[in-house]
Amino acid sequence: MAYLMLAGAILSEVLATTAMKYSDGFSRLWPSLYTAAGYLLAFFLLAQTLRTMSVGTAYAIWAGIGTALIAAIGMVFLGESASALKILGVLLVIAGVVVLNLDGAH
Repeated sequence: MAYLMLAGAILSEVLATTAMKYSDGFSRLWPSLYTAAGYLLAFFLLAQTLRTMSVGTAYAIWAGIGTALIAAIGMVFLGESASALKILGVLLVIAGVVVLNLDGAH
């Protein structure tokens, strides 16, 4: 159940960050509201996750997967560059999450 809540937190955070891109510095109402609601939900779900999962494990997964997804969205949908170096960086972030989780999610 903790991993399901964490997945929801990550998805909410990624959607909120994407909405923030479209908020134009919080000058557009609906994307700004989606951003705020997404982050509130994301932090609520992360807080619930931390009831049963260690903070280091949860945050490593949250940050790593969130970073990789946002970078991919930027490259695929928002016209950001997709250089080999950027892709390598994303892969290293993912590798870091995997290494941190080798000890188990206590």
